[in-house]
Amino acid sequence: MNRPNFKDLKNLIKAIDDTNEAYKNIYNERLLQEDSIKKLCNKIAGDQAQKDLFEVSVDELKNAKAGIRVQALIDAGYRNLGQIAQATDFEIQTVNGIGEKQTEAIRGIITDFANSLAAKVTIRLDIDDNAALITELANYINSEKVRKDALEAASNLDAYAQKIKDSGMIRNSFRWLFSGSVSKQNTVAMAEDIYEFCNSAFFERLLHILELYQEASNTPWAKAQESFRKSGADFYAILEKLGNSTGNRPFVYDSIPAQLAEEINVIDLNLNEFRGTLRAYQAFGAKYILNQKKVLLGDEMGLGKTIQAIAVMSHIHATENEKCYFLIVCPASVLINWAREIKKFSNIEAFILHGQTIDDSFDRWQENGGAAITNYESMGKIVDRIDRHMSLSMLVIDEAHYMKNPDAKRTMYIRRLDNESERILLMTGTPLENRVDEMCNLIDFVRPDMTKEVKNLANISHLPQFKESLAPVYIRRTRQQVLKELPEIAQEQEWCDLTEVDKDRYREAVLRGSFSDMRRVSFLQDDMATSSKCMRLLELLEQAEREGRKVIIYSFFRETISKVSAFLGSRCIGVISGDTAMSTRQLLVDKLADAPGGSVLVSQIIAGGVGLNIQAASIVVFCEPQIKPSLESQALSRVYRMGQIRNVLVYRLLCPDTIDDDMMLILEEKQLEFDNYADESVVAGAFDNIMDKEWISKALEKERQKYLPVVI
Repeated sequence: MNRPNFKDLKNLIKAIDDTNEAYKNIYNERLLQEDSIKKLCNKIAGDQAQKDLFEVSVDELKNAKAGIRVQALIDAGYRNLGQIAQATDFEIQTVNGIGEKQTEAIRGIITDFANSLAAKVTIRLDIDDNAALITELANYINSEKVRKDALEAASNLDAYAQKIKDSGMIRNSFRWLFSGSVSKQNTVAMAEDIYEFCNSAFFERLLHILELYQEASNTPWAKAQESFRKSGADFYAILEKLGNSTGNRPFVYDSIPAQLAEEINVIDLNLNEFRGTLRAYQAFGAKYILNQKKVLLGDEMGLGKTIQAIAVMSHIHATENEKCYFLIVCPASVLINWAREIKKFSNIEAFILHGQTIDDSFDRWQENGGAAITNYESMGKIVDRIDRHMSLSMLVIDEAHYMKNPDAKRTMYIRRLDNESERILLMTGTPLENRVDEMCNLIDFVRPDMTKEVKNLANISHLPQFKESLAPVYIRRTRQQVLKELPEIAQEQEWCDLTEVDKDRYREAVLRGSFSDMRRVSFLQDDMATSSKCMRLLELLEQAEREGRKVIIYSFFRETISKVSAFLGSRCIGVISGDTAMSTRQLLVDKLADAPGGSVLVSQIIAGGVGLNIQAASIVVFCEPQIKPSLESQALSRVYRMGQIRNVLVYRLLCPDTIDDDMMLILEEKQLEFDNYADESVVAGAFDNIMDKEWISKALEKERQKYLPVVI
C-alpha cells in the first residue's frame, strides 16, 4: 500500500489543530471583552462619582462617627466632599486638629461614598462622549452573533480534532517501517479522511467564520455608530448585564413576592433559536410567562411585549422534542407585524390565517407546526378545527382588552381553547389595576381559581397588597421603571394589509405612472374608513389616549393631512401646513401642550419639521416614508429634544407590496451615508438630491411590472 506523505499530513493536522485552537479562543475572548466593558463602565461611573462628590456636604462626615473635626474643615473653606477629595494630604493636615490618622479616616469615608455613588450611576450612552465604550459594546454584540452562529461548527471541529488524536494513526516514516498492515491501513484511511476534510466546504466555512470574527471583534467606529443608532436597545441590554453595580441594572418586576421572583429567576431561558437581545426586564418577563404558564402581561406600550412572547415561543420550540403549535390572536391591523417579527427574531415558521387563503394556511400550519396568526374576526372560522382536535403549545392574545366582554362572540370563541392550550398569554398595554371588572374577566380565562379573590380585593385596588395578590397571574412594568436611560426613542414599522379599495386606487396610480400618488397609498380614496393605514392609526391613537400620550402625525402631502385631520375629528387640535403662519404654528403647539392625552396635531412634514418645540407629544406617526432622510430627522428633533420627559415612540405606517417597500430599503441603505456625511451639514440638501432620480425610475418600473399583468 502507498505510504502517506507525512510532511503534508503533518501540515494538514496542524492546520486543523490551529483552527480548533482559534475557535476556542473565540469563546475564551468573551470574558476578556466583558472585562474590558466592565472597566470602561467603571471608569465612566467613577468619573461621574467624583463629580457627584461636590454635591455631598461635608456634614456627611459627622455621620461616620470617627471623631472628625468637621467644623474645622468647614472653617477652612471645605464645603463638600469633592473639595476634600481634590486636596492633598498636606493641605488637609494644615486644618487645625486634623492629623495623619484623621486624614486617613477622611480618605476612607470619601472612598466609600465615591464607590456607593459610582454603583448607582446610570450610564447614558452618547456618541460624542462614549466612543470607546460604544465601540467595545459593538465588538461584543457582533462577536456574540458569530459565536452563536459558530457554536455547532466549533463543536464538530473539536470532535474531529479529537478523533485524529484518538485514531492512533502513524505520524512519521520511521514508525511506518515498523508498523503492521492493520495500523497502516487505518493510517491510510485516516489520511484520506483528513485530506477530504481539509478540502471540504465545511472546513472552508470554518476559515470564513474566523475571518468574520476578526471583523466582528474589531468594529470600526463608523460601523459601531451605525449599529448603536439602529439597535440602541441591544447596547443597553449589554450594559444591564455588564455595567456598574446597580446603575444599569434596572428594576424588572413590580409587587412580586421574593420567593416567587427567585423561583422565576432560576429558570434557564433557552435562546438558542432567538435572534435578538433581551433587556433584563424582558428576560424576566419571558421566564415569568414560562413559569406561571397562564398569565396576563400588562407592560406599558413600547416595552416589547411581542418580543417577550417570541422569546417564550423560541424557548419552547428549542426545548420540546415534539411539534409545536402556537396561535396568536390579534387585531387585523397587526397581523403582518406579528409575522414579520416572528421571522426576524426566531426560526419559527409563521402562517397568517386570514382572508381567502385561511383554510390553506391552516392546513399547512397543522401539517408543519409553527405559529399561526389570526385576527379576532376570523376566530369563528378556525375554532372548530382546534377545539378538541389540536393541542396548542401556547395561545397568545394580543390587545387582550378586546375580549373584556364575556358575552361577545370573539371572547366565547377564544374561551373554547382554554383546555387545548398548555400556556396562555394575554397581552395588553392598558393599565387594568383600577378596572377590576375588566381584569376579572381576563383573569377568569387564565386563572379562574383566582377570580373570586381578585373580586374580594377590588376595594383596595390602589394598594400594594392588591398588586401583590395578582403576582401569580399579572405582571406590569412601566418605562420609567425599567428603562433607566430614559428618555429614549423607539421606532416601529407598522405594516398595514391593503384593503380592496386601497388596492384599486393604488393600481390606478401605478398605471398612471404617478410616483407622487403611489406614495400616498392608502390615502388616495375619499373614504378614510376604507384605509388600512387609517385603521391602524386609530388603534395607535386609542393606545395613546389610554396612556395619556399626545401625538403628532406627519405627512409630506397636504391632501393626506387634510383627509387625516377630517377623519380624526375632535381628536385633532389643529393642522400645520405650509400656509400656516409661524405665530399660529406656535399657538397650535401650545394648544397641544394644554390638551388632554390622546390629542393629535397633524402637520405637513416640511412645515412642522423645523423651528418648533413639540415635546408635549411623545408619539410620532409618519403616514409614508420620506424621500429625504433629513426630513424625518428634523421632524423627530422637534419632539425628541431637551425638555422631553417621556421616551418617544415613532411609528411608520407602511403597506407591503407597494412603493413603501422600495422606499424603506433605499432609505436604510442611504441612512448611514447621510449620518456620516450630511446630517445637519450644508451638504444635506445636495445629498438628498442623489436619491431623487435613478432609483425612483427603477421603482416605478418595478411596480408597473407587478400590477400591469393584473389589469391585462
